[in-house]
Amino acid sequence: MRLFANGKRVTQASYGPGTIVSTDERYTVIEFDDHGRRTFVTTMVALEPTSAPAPVRAGAAGRARRAPRKAAAGKAVDGKVTAGKAIAGKTIAGKTTAGKATAGKAAAGSERKTS
Repeated sequence: MRLFANGKRVTQASYGPGTIVSTDERYTVIEFDDHGRRTFVTTMVALEPTSAPAPVRAGAAGRARRAPRKAAAGKAVDGKVTAGKAIAGKTIAGKTTAGKATAGKAAAGSERKTS
């Protein structure tokens, strides 16, 4: 059993060249150039060191992050309901909806336009 250091370049018969992401006595995780990340049982994987350079990947920072969500229309925000649908059992302008949703009705007298 041969352990490679993290960041070392290796090659595997089925997947080709890759970079060691993590390794211990049980598992070896490799990020392959053309096949993505794969996990192997350390005692069973056949690896050879390689001098092939790692390819330059677009967006070296990793996966793009999604922008935070904004409060959707018709949802309760700080105890108030925005224009749109009321939420069942909530108080709207001093009135309780008594467990029934007031779908399609505007809250507090404002109207919602749909396009």
